[in-house]
Amino acid sequence: MEKNSSFCFSNLSSNLPITCLITFITIFLHRVLNVIYRTGKPLGKRVSPQRPLSTLIVLGSGGHTAEMINLLLVLRKERFTPRFYIAAATDNMSLQKARVLENSLADSSETKGLSAEFMQIYRSREVGQSYVTSVWTTLVAMAHALWLMIKIRPQVVLCNGPGTCIPLCVIAFFFKVVGIRWSSIFYVESIARVKRLS
Repeated sequence: MEKNSSFCFSNLSSNLPITCLITFITIFLHRVLNVIYRTGKPLGKRVSPQRPLSTLIVLGSGGHTAEMINLLLVLRKERFTPRFYIAAATDNMSLQKARVLENSLADSSETKGLSAEFMQIYRSREVGQSYVTSVWTTLVAMAHALWLMIKIRPQVVLCNGPGTCIPLCVIAFFFKVVGIRWSSIFYVESIARVKRLS
């Protein structure tokens, strides 16, 4: 009888890491599927309709900024505040356009006291950069995006397709999965895409 019980115990201890790994993966996949399911649902009681939402706005070169500015012109500014504008570190023009927009909003009487911050993030991949060297730059961009997302912790992420938004949206989704912060990601398809979706 002792041989049989010791055999059973040794068999159980050798399968314990595998069992734990399978359990962890199952729980993690259940959480990911739950987040994906809940993402399409209304926020309900989680957010009060009068409370302002911290908003991360991702800008990009090549027309993305002009489209985002047009979107922001019709946005209820008092509802989406404070606003955090992020552009690539090599894209100074987009942040200048965002500053002009915010200065024009500050001059108008209805939006006194609204706040905006302007930040830059490393690009995952420059235009024309080889895929081999982009592995390192993508890791650097992800680390920088993680630091920015921890610092900002936005409730809303607005993006329209620049490559700069990919690390930020991935981290926002990861934060949902692990329960750090529920950020609603709003992706607006670029109007430049007339034949197929991106």
